[in-house]
Amino acid sequence: MKHSRAFRIFCSDGGKRREQKAEGSSVHLPSKAPKRFILALLIFCPFSAIAANTWSYHQETDKLSNRTYSFARAPLPTRGLYDNVRLEIVCKNNALQVVIDADSLIASQGRAFDFEYQIDKNPAVKIQMKAFPDSKRRGYTEEHAKRIIDDMLSGQSIFIRVNTMIRKVLSAALPLENAAEPIKHVAADCGLSVSDNAAGESPYSLDEFEQEFANLPLEQQQQVLKQIKKIMLETQKALLRDK
Repeated sequence: MKHSRAFRIFCSDGGKRREQKAEGSSVHLPSKAPKRFILALLIFCPFSAIAANTWSYHQETDKLSNRTYSFARAPLPTRGLYDNVRLEIVCKNNALQVVIDADSLIASQGRAFDFEYQIDKNPAVKIQMKAFPDSKRRGYTEEHAKRIIDDMLSGQSIFIRVNTMIRKVLSAALPLENAAEPIKHVAADCGLSVSDNAAGESPYSLDEFEQEFANLPLEQQQQVLKQIKKIMLETQKALLRDK
């Protein structure tokens, strides 16, 4: 006797939970057909549902200027835990921008507001953004865009805070996994190159070196200094040859 199981397939599309049905209220599959069940999931769930939680690259045409622009869009933060804030990296009119898009009011058109971001567990960075001339819910920065992008490509996650005109703080935690390719694509559209840290590791800072160097025994410190001196001499020779 053959048994069957009834499955209902649920897909998430833009934060909404939708039930997909196939020729009836449920999909009936043989009990020993996991591959067929997976295939059914792929058929009935749109690709956008699968890719909803990852960064993506887009190109659109401005309706006023009829010029094409590109942007990398972050996934929406987890609903219920954070505010509905979208982060985008935009190349428009050959200018690189970091853009914030929120459901809530941020600032009056054209007015500045405070924006903070934190990569992984590094210290938070505070800058000023400006609201777009035609929106109170969208803001951008061009001045700090390159620095923010370089910082993003060195980490695994970014936490953002937006200080609004009504003294409300909007916050969101966003993953940076799979962000490198779409972000670098947008930067290339603007003719810029960005640092590529594929391993997601932060650059080795002078503070880190000094702390670790101080913990070494005296003999090992001397060895490290000799190696550094050798590297400096070789670097200086290479620079002289290039002149």
